[in-house]
Amino acid sequence: MVLVMDVAVWPLGASLPKRLAIGFNALRILQYEPDHPVQGPLFEWCLDNGVQKKLAVKMRQTEVGSRLIAQRPTLQGPDLDLSALRAMPDGTLGREFARYFEKNGIQPFRTTFAIDSDDVYLAKRYRETHDLLHVITGYATHFLGEMELQAFVLGNLGLPSAAMILVFSLGIRFQVAGFREWSAYLKRLRVAYRRGARSKMMLDVEFEKRWLQPVSQVTAELCAESEPVPEITVGIHQPPKPTTA
Repeated sequence: MVLVMDVAVWPLGASLPKRLAIGFNALRILQYEPDHPVQGPLFEWCLDNGVQKKLAVKMRQTEVGSRLIAQRPTLQGPDLDLSALRAMPDGTLGREFARYFEKNGIQPFRTTFAIDSDDVYLAKRYRETHDLLHVITGYATHFLGEMELQAFVLGNLGLPSAAMILVFSLGIRFQVAGFREWSAYLKRLRVAYRRGARSKMMLDVEFEKRWLQPVSQVTAELCAESEPVPEITVGIHQPPKPTTA
């Protein structure tokens, strides 16, 4: 049984192997089109739906979490006032979040899918705050930094999608660097995972109320300190998209 929403096919009731296959195919597309409006939500739905339901139950037990689920605030493109964030003082979360979009030449996440349940809202909230987590954790936006953030998210939220991305990354890194600095790469992922596990649950945070806080203060309040990590000099960037003849 499937539910067709826009052009996406949602495998409702599909077996785990089927959902993994669909999720893996979506991930291959996302490797070179990370902002794909269909494959991103589809990938996360195939892998994270059950975990998001459990996270919703957990969040309803906290004051902030229950308020987020009840009010469903949004940080997606049409609702995020970047001009107001740019006007905030340097070093504040709002200003540095706006600077993040300027520096990377990207726009805030947006979706047209209906939010008809708490778990779907949390999936959307996670995608909206993904870029914000780069700012708060300090993980870069290149391949290595992205994988460190995925490891952090796996430790923090337990999302299977993050685990699949990390497994997928092993093949990408081997393609770029072979086995050079392999142990250092895995060490950095382990450190990021442990940091995420010790940090505050990031879905249970009202970032909208922290725009005027210095990023350093937000990081200190929400994120555990990172353990020392080894330096890496190869395999930092993923290979370019293959060209077709």
